[in-house]
This record gives sequence, C-alpha cells and structure tokens, in this order.
Amino acid sequence: MPAPARKRELGRGERVLPGLWRLRLPLPWPGIPHGNAWAIAAGDGIVLVDTGIHAPGSMAHLERALDMVNLRLDSVRLLVCTHAHPDHFGQAATIVERTGCELWLHPNHGHMSRAANDPALWLEHRLEIARQSGVPEDVLRRYIEQRRHSSDLGIAGFVEPDRNLVDGVTVPTDLGDWQVVETPGHAPSHVCFFQAERRLLISGDHLLGRVTLHFDFGYTPDPAGEFLESLEKVEDLGARLCMAGHGRTFTDVRTHVHAYRQLVAERLQAVLDTIAFEPLTGIEIVPHVFGRSPDEMMVAEWMSETLSYLQHLEMTGRAERVNGADGEPERWRAA
Repeated sequence: MPAPARKRELGRGERVLPGLWRLRLPLPWPGIPHGNAWAIAAGDGIVLVDTGIHAPGSMAHLERALDMVNLRLDSVRLLVCTHAHPDHFGQAATIVERTGCELWLHPNHGHMSRAANDPALWLEHRLEIARQSGVPEDVLRRYIEQRRHSSDLGIAGFVEPDRNLVDGVTVPTDLGDWQVVETPGHAPSHVCFFQAERRLLISGDHLLGRVTLHFDFGYTPDPAGEFLESLEKVEDLGARLCMAGHGRTFTDVRTHVHAYRQLVAERLQAVLDTIAFEPLTGIEIVPHVFGRSPDEMMVAEWMSETLSYLQHLEMTGRAERVNGADGEPERWRAA
C-alpha cells in the first residue's frame, strides 16, 4: 500500500499570553513540519520575532496566522530574528520591503549571507569539507544533484540588519524590554530574547521541546563548545516559560538545559571511544555517534555535528587530526 499522504500544513496563530502570540508556519522538510514565529504587542503595532521560510505560498501562511489572532502584516513595526537560518530569516527581505520596518540581527551572519551572495562558492566550500572528511564521491554527486533540483536556499534575499543584536541590546514591547542574549553554537548568529520580569524566554533553536542538536560547522573555531557555554548563560537566566523555534511552549527550562548538556557529553564520549584505537575519518566516525550510517538526507547534518565534536575535542586537547597525504582525507585520533 502507498504511504498515506502527509497532512497539508497551514499557517496558524494562537495567543500564548495577553500581548504575545505564536505563529505556526509550515516547513517543507520531512520530520520538521512547522516552525514558530512570535508576535509581541508594541505600541500601535507588533514586534515580529522570526519569519518562517521563503517558499511558494509562505507569505500567505504568515498572513493567515496573523489574521487568526486579529493582526496584520502592516502592523509589524520591528522585525528581529533569532538567527540567520532560512526557517527563521527566510522572509525577512519581503517583510522589510512590504512594511518598511527595521530588521535587527546578530552581526555574525556570514553563514547565511555568503551562501546567499555566492551559492556556488558556498557549495564548493561544503563539498571540500566533505571530501576532506572522507565522504565518498558517489554520495557527493547525489548531494550535488539534489542541490541542483532544490537550489533555492529558502530566503527571499539577504537584507543587511539595521541594528546588531548583541549582549546589552534590548527590544522594547508592551510586555517590557526583552534582553538580547548571544547564544552561538546552533548557528554563529544565534541569540535568545529574555523578558526578566515575566521570566519569558524566546529560545529560537537553542532550546527545543524535543532535544535535538545541530551545529553550523566551518564558521567559528568551536561551535560545540560555544553551544555549551550558551547553555550556561541561558540556565543562569532562570526562565520559567520557553517559546522555542519549533513545537509548543514548555516550562521545564532547566531540565531541558541539563538534557542538552547530557546529550552533548554522550556524543563527545562516543567520538572519543571511537578514535581511541586507530585514526579514522569523519565519515567513519559518524555511525558510532548516531548508531547507524547516515542516509543521503542526513549525511550533511550528521557530518557537521560530528566534525563540531572533533573540533571541540581538538580545542580541549583530547583529539588531534592526522593530515592526509596525496589527497587522502584527514583522520582523527585520541590525543
């Protein structure tokens, strides 16, 4: 029997608190059916946090979600983005163009702007990392073919921010000021927003209700280490309600922080155990970290995470790389 058709997702809006609304927006990715944007009352309009991905019909989904809570796109007075990934930043250019609002974003957005400005060079850089890590050429050819058929990055265009979201900046709303908390790791540009009096946290993809990990590899010296440091910053805030980039709100914030820290520790140990006896390439290490070999959909994701662990172990003196000779991929061994 054929598999049942996936239920069509539509943009939906709902009130979380007076003056704060969740905008649930569809995503085209298997296993990640939707993402969240957030609207916060601010004077005669709203602050919009994140945008959803740019895809056919995506703006209609955003407008539908806003309409369900009696808001309009032209109510947006300020757009702030937790980070420059397509599902959080993708419609920024369109929103800025249509509303005339300012965009605030963390300045370390090169992981997106470089891809948007020169996608061919960005792809070649990713392929070189994969070859260096031992990914077979036939897998890379299939990956290139997939990229050819889905060359759209999921963004309407890159727009430079009007203000940099860094520690010390606050976002004013009717619920009070939201403190910007720099939380790199998941992405170099990642920030969270914290409303101290109400102990509210908009966490983007730093904390999710379902504990999952992703690190953008190749843009900063130690994304896994940065993520662990960011966990400490968020734990110290003492938030009591978390509004994440995907899924429902949750209250057990500290429990989630501990679960993320434990998962990183387990995967770091799995890497160390794997390279304890012989030098291995990155792609050879991946199955030992995740329990199985990646399929074509996951090879880039799992490689990025595994290389981030290796880089962290190298930075902390527990692993070292063995450079390949005559075009051979590099390998890793315990230090």
